[in-house]
Amino acid sequence: MQKQASLFTPVLITGCVIILVSFAIRASFGVFQIPIAQEFNWPRAEFSLAIALQNLAWGIGQPFFGAIAEKIGDRKAVIIGALVYAAGLVLSSFAVSPLEHQLYEILIGFGVAGTGFGVILAVVGRASSDENRSMSLAIVTAAASGGQVVGAPVAEYLLGFMSWQDVFLVFAAAVLALIMLLPFMRAPVAATKQELEESMGSILKRAARDPSFTLIFLGFFSCGYQLAFVTAHFPAFVTEMCSPIVSGSMLDNIGVSSTSALGAVAISLIGLANIAGTLTAGYLGKRYSKKYLLASIYLARTFVAAAFILTPMSPATVLIFSVAMGSLWLATVPLTSGLIAHIYGLRYMGTLYGIVFFSHQLGSFLGVWLGGRMYDAYGSYTAVWWFGVGVGLFSALVHLPVREKPLAAAA
Repeated sequence: MQKQASLFTPVLITGCVIILVSFAIRASFGVFQIPIAQEFNWPRAEFSLAIALQNLAWGIGQPFFGAIAEKIGDRKAVIIGALVYAAGLVLSSFAVSPLEHQLYEILIGFGVAGTGFGVILAVVGRASSDENRSMSLAIVTAAASGGQVVGAPVAEYLLGFMSWQDVFLVFAAAVLALIMLLPFMRAPVAATKQELEESMGSILKRAARDPSFTLIFLGFFSCGYQLAFVTAHFPAFVTEMCSPIVSGSMLDNIGVSSTSALGAVAISLIGLANIAGTLTAGYLGKRYSKKYLLASIYLARTFVAAAFILTPMSPATVLIFSVAMGSLWLATVPLTSGLIAHIYGLRYMGTLYGIVFFSHQLGSFLGVWLGGRMYDAYGSYTAVWWFGVGVGLFSALVHLPVREKPLAAAA
C-alpha cells in the first residue's frame, strides 16, 4: 500500500512562519498613521500615499522576485527580500519628511514581494503532493491572515512603551531573523520533462497569448481593490456612519463602547473569519472546479457589499459584514495560484502568479488612493463602494470562460 504524503512538511511550516511575520508587519502600518502624523504635523494623506505606494511596489516586485526564485533559487530570493524589507524599515525609522517615508515604503513593498505570496506559494506548491497542493496553498494563505490578526495589536502594544521609530527597528530585526529558517525550506523542482526543457521566455509568451491567463489577470484586480479599500478606509467609514453602540449592550460590556473601537474590531474579525474561509476554499479546491469557485466567491462578495451599503449601518450589520466578507477575503488566493499551477505547470508558477498578482496590487493602489480622493471630493465613500461592487461582479463573470485544462494538453 502506497504511503500517503504528509500535508505538514518542513517547507509548509517554514513558509507559514515567514509569511505570517511578513504580513503581520505589513498589516500594522495603519497603526502608525496617527503617531507619525502627530509627531510631524502632517496631513493624514501623506502617510496614506506611502502605504498605497507600498502596495504598488509589492505588485511590481512580485513577478521579479518570482523570476529570481526560479533562476537562482527560492531561498536566495527570500534572503534578498528580507534584506530589502529590513532596509526599508530601518530607513523609515530615520525618515523626517513625507517624501522619505513614501520612498522607503517602496523598499518595504519590494521586501514584502520577496517574503510574500509569489515566492512562498511557489515553493510550497512544488513541495506538496498533487493531492495536498490546494490545501497547502490555503494553509499558507491562512497564515498570512494570522499575520493580519496579530500585526496591529503587536504594534499597538510596542507603541505603549517605545517610540514608533524603535518599533520599526524591532520589526526589521524580526524580518532578518527569518533568514535563519531558510535551511528548512528545501523544495524539489517538481516539473514535467517538458516544463524543465521550456524556457521562461517561452512559457511567458504562451501564457500571454492564452485568453485564460488574461481573464485570470483581469479578474484578480477586484480582489486587490476590495481588500485594500476595506482595510484602509472601513474603520473610518464605521466611525463616521455607524449608529452609536447602545450602553449595556454586548459590545459595550466587552469594552467596545465607541464606533471607532468597533471599526478596529471589524478588521480583526475579517482576519479571523478569513482563516476559516481560506482553509475551506483550499479544501473545496481539491474537489471542485477552481474557476467556478472563484466566480462564486466574487459573486458572493458582490452581494455582501451591495447588501451592506443598502442597509442602514448599525453595530450588528458591521459585525455581520465583517464575518461574511472575511470568509471570502483571501479565499481567492489558493484558488488563483492553484489554477495557475494546474494550467501552466509548477516550473514557472512564481513568475506567472507574480504577474497576475500585479493586477491585484494595481487594484490595491486604486482602492486606497481612490477611497481618499473621492471622500475628500464628496464627503462620502458611497461612489467608491459601488465601484467595488461593480468590479466584483466583473470578476465573477470573467472567470467563467477560463479554460482549466493544462496549457500543454491544449496546445
